[in-house]
Amino acid sequence: MASDKKEKLSFKEKIKNMNLVQNYRKILPYVRPYMFRAILALIITIPIGSMDAVIAWVLKPYMDTVMIEKRVQSTSLIPALIILFSLAQSLLNYASTYLNTWVGTKITMDLKFDLFKKLVHNDPSFFDHNTSGDIQFRFNTDAEMACSGLLNNLKLFTTRIFSSISLIGVLLWNSWQLSIIAIVVLFGALYPLTGVRRKIKDIMKQTVFSGSKIMTHYNEAFSGNRVITSYNLYEYQTNQFKETLRSVFKLGMKMVKRTGMLTPMMHFVISIGIAGVIWVGSYLIARNQLTPGGFVSFITALLMLYHPIKSMGTSFANVQMSFMAMDRVFERLEEIPKIRNKKNAPKLEKINSKIQYKDVSFAYVPGRPVLKSVNLTIPKGHTVAFVGNSGGGKTTFVNLLPRFYDVTGGAIMIDGTDIRDFDLYSLRDKIAVVFQDNVLFGGTIRDNILLGKEDATEEEIRQAVKNACLDEFIGTLPQGLDTEIGERGILLSGGQRQRIAIARAFIKNAPIVILDEATSALDNKSEQIVQQAIYNLMEDRTVFIVAHRLSTVRNADKIVVIDHGDIVETGTHDELVAREDSIYASLYKTQLK
Repeated sequence: MASDKKEKLSFKEKIKNMNLVQNYRKILPYVRPYMFRAILALIITIPIGSMDAVIAWVLKPYMDTVMIEKRVQSTSLIPALIILFSLAQSLLNYASTYLNTWVGTKITMDLKFDLFKKLVHNDPSFFDHNTSGDIQFRFNTDAEMACSGLLNNLKLFTTRIFSSISLIGVLLWNSWQLSIIAIVVLFGALYPLTGVRRKIKDIMKQTVFSGSKIMTHYNEAFSGNRVITSYNLYEYQTNQFKETLRSVFKLGMKMVKRTGMLTPMMHFVISIGIAGVIWVGSYLIARNQLTPGGFVSFITALLMLYHPIKSMGTSFANVQMSFMAMDRVFERLEEIPKIRNKKNAPKLEKINSKIQYKDVSFAYVPGRPVLKSVNLTIPKGHTVAFVGNSGGGKTTFVNLLPRFYDVTGGAIMIDGTDIRDFDLYSLRDKIAVVFQDNVLFGGTIRDNILLGKEDATEEEIRQAVKNACLDEFIGTLPQGLDTEIGERGILLSGGQRQRIAIARAFIKNAPIVILDEATSALDNKSEQIVQQAIYNLMEDRTVFIVAHRLSTVRNADKIVVIDHGDIVETGTHDELVAREDSIYASLYKTQLK
């Protein structure tokens, strides 16, 4: 009794693991806007499936009348009816395929849109821990795999269920005795499918990792093409790619080992059923309990019922892969960002007096602090510069202000209010950032400048261009501001990209400006031009400067020296240089030499 209960629970667990209902419930909101077409596509599958039984059904009267009674005249319309039904089935099949594809493409687009929206709202820490290949796979490929599996499964399932019902009806109409054998064998053949998901789940996780790794190789080959060329890394890169392909091959063979026997096993079980039907059917014909026409009709219906099932093992494994892709898609969509608004968070309207770092600590990895209980107050309108050796925590210090990351201890305050209490969008709206390596997006110079303020007027654009020292350069371009800059601004020099980024910050007109190594990658001539643009940007704003070149921070109201996560020195340039034993003075003298 206990063993029976255990077996029942095991079977229920297998059915539950298929996640059919759960997955369709999750996808339902995406189907709802296209419900009419989706339902119509499903309704069409009813006659498509049901018409499979027509040929098997008409064979009984045809065989008994023509083959046994030798009367041809009364069955002359049957071939015409078969052609007519087949034509109707073909047209309906086309209509169903068209509607399914239309609905499926719309659902895929909506799903990808939500995934992309989720992607761009992710915290920087998410991108720190995921490769570009992993992101492409999970936010693009998984969506396509999930939707295609959904559509194929829906169409296949509804068509087959009505086909099976109608064919089983033909079986019962011809012989209930043979039908029992056929149906028992049918369930016996389908039972192994309940364990497919469990068998392939761990392999699919590894396959996703390998698939994303392949995409990462392509991305690295694209973005690092000059490094590959200059260092002759052709063989190294191709060997790395070859190793990844080898791992994908091994996973593919593992998948075949675990699921490859499904189709042959189902084929064998079904062959036993057909043999049993022929054996029992011969007995029933001999006893005049079944006509030859009824037997032919039964066998035809049985073969039509069994044929798709024999190859269902592979198809069902693919469907389960699609369901797992759907699980991953909704796992992403249901993730809650670590950095988010509090309920009813007020907007940051303006900065009245100061920004304060109060006992701020931070660690990217638990147990390895980057900042250690630092304290600093920056009055409104002041410029503060952060200097020190690489890895000391300078960039981390400024990255905490726009909440790229949240502090792990202490608080950052604006006018006495913790920045975590403000609406996140309004906080970042008050901050303009110019990075060392500014990303420009595909499009024109104008498009990239307007990212700072989409509704800017032509006068605002002109002023931003002038203040960013871009006017002379743009004047040399035939298309001016409407010049295409290529992907990531590849057609521009480093200094030109920096000045476009500064113009973007100008047009945003934020009261806080963060300059993170904004000139460190430039040559001296480019730095002089960009530095003038930066001076223009700093006017009447609260400015945070991270710099290695100390010549760029001499005029700061306060210079902060950070070393191994601690603030070790503060003061003006003259004050710090005057201290013979100061770290800043040592750094400054070294750079002068």
